[in-house]
Amino acid sequence: MNYLTPLDYTVIALYILALAGLGIWVSRKKEAQQDLFLAGRSLGWKTIGLSIFGTNISPMAMISNCGLAFAYGMVASNFEWLAWVFILLLAMFFLPYYAGLRITTMPEFIRHRFGERSRNVLSWIIFIQISIGAGSVLFAGSLLVSQITGWPITGCIVLVALLAVSFTVMGGLKAVALTDSFQSLLMIGACGILTVVGFREVGGWGALWSQVPASHWHLFRPASDASYPWYAIVLGYPVMGVWYWCANQTIVQNALGGKNLREGQRGVLFASYLKVLIPVIFLLPGILCAALHPDLKHPDEAFMTMVVNYLPHGLIGLVISALVAALISTITSMFNSGSTVFTLDIYKKHVNPDLSPEQSVRVGRWSMGGLCALAMLIAFGQSAIVGLSLFEIVNSIFSFLAPSLTVVFLTGVFWKRATGQAAFYTLALGNIPSLLIGLGYLSHYPSRAFYPHFLLISFFLFIALLLFMIVVSLLTAPAPEEAGFPTLPQAYQRAGYTPSESKDVWLGWALLALVMISLYVYFN
Repeated sequence: MNYLTPLDYTVIALYILALAGLGIWVSRKKEAQQDLFLAGRSLGWKTIGLSIFGTNISPMAMISNCGLAFAYGMVASNFEWLAWVFILLLAMFFLPYYAGLRITTMPEFIRHRFGERSRNVLSWIIFIQISIGAGSVLFAGSLLVSQITGWPITGCIVLVALLAVSFTVMGGLKAVALTDSFQSLLMIGACGILTVVGFREVGGWGALWSQVPASHWHLFRPASDASYPWYAIVLGYPVMGVWYWCANQTIVQNALGGKNLREGQRGVLFASYLKVLIPVIFLLPGILCAALHPDLKHPDEAFMTMVVNYLPHGLIGLVISALVAALISTITSMFNSGSTVFTLDIYKKHVNPDLSPEQSVRVGRWSMGGLCALAMLIAFGQSAIVGLSLFEIVNSIFSFLAPSLTVVFLTGVFWKRATGQAAFYTLALGNIPSLLIGLGYLSHYPSRAFYPHFLLISFFLFIALLLFMIVVSLLTAPAPEEAGFPTLPQAYQRAGYTPSESKDVWLGWALLALVMISLYVYFN
């Protein structure tokens, strides 16, 4: 069914033209390797924060989180509000190492910390992860576009993928960051309007509070809850959170594009404050839908039900533009990050060690095209998965991919005794059980009842790999180059600052902590 009118199509077309114009304007400037991959390290904190926010929000997040809120209420907010702890880790503990070592990719950091063998393994793991992630988001967004417009899903996948890759190929990270910023503001505005309209329809906050089950207002559900028990979130989400916010090339690359460490830290802090808004603008519409349409059969339809029933045409086109913005924002960042890892950590390392900056740009652009094709194949494959919501599909995939990387990066930063041999075997062998269990979970083999919650699976894998990493580290000796790895204060100094010079950023985190503690007290 096509919900759109000519007015809606006009709004969408104007948006796409504006976005294309921004990408073309950025691409007119001469691109060097650092411009393509790190925007010449010229990004300000506002652009960094909005870009991270835009990268983090995808149609999967907007639609599936809204559906999760429709079915279970505020429990969906944990996946947004708990993130601030791990974004803090990125800004104040991981980013100083990344900036001080002047790295471009996560495998480069692992080379400094654990040696060349670990870097080689991680390069392929990250490239595969980015491909799967891009394919997942592409599938989720294209399915939504297909449902809205009535166009075939295959055509939507191809169209959206080509549109996304065109922006990254034309302008590199700077184009991605600027379009992310533009799209983040559009998403906040459009979804904020939907929330206001929904409150007007339901009769205000008091009416909404009384029209949905009391359990919808609890951030943590009882241990007996079959879908999202509190312990699954508390134990499992941190595994995914550390990987996604501290070791994820797609997220970290935006922060590395900052003018300096302090600018990067401020940008990451800004992104964390923006995430406080997500439940208000992306999850409350789901709870509003539970009050207005309690008999809705499919929770994933909650967002579009609110859009088509309560927004006028033209504004519907604006919201669809926001969804397209979120889709392109996430995929472009993934394409740019994947091409960075492939060019600098795979192609340059194994094919042409003497790769010039100009050749790096060409290889990076060609690899974006290859990554685009791979993402489309993955998106087509995911259409065969049945019995899971969009939220479960994408987040379960990420939760199975995260444990080995979380172990290696956490021990690499916080435990000096961790060795390169332990990191190599954890990365090389640790993903095998994760992959096998993940395939079984997604294919329902031998049955869905056989598996615990996917967040608990992630936690169990993390504990097993952490013990493995510790034991192997204690049985092996660090390589000589590992002994020279800097301490955190030394990392700050290499980046041009000392921890004491980040007092204003620490104050920002302290204020955010008070806000988050207050929210958790109120909703529990």
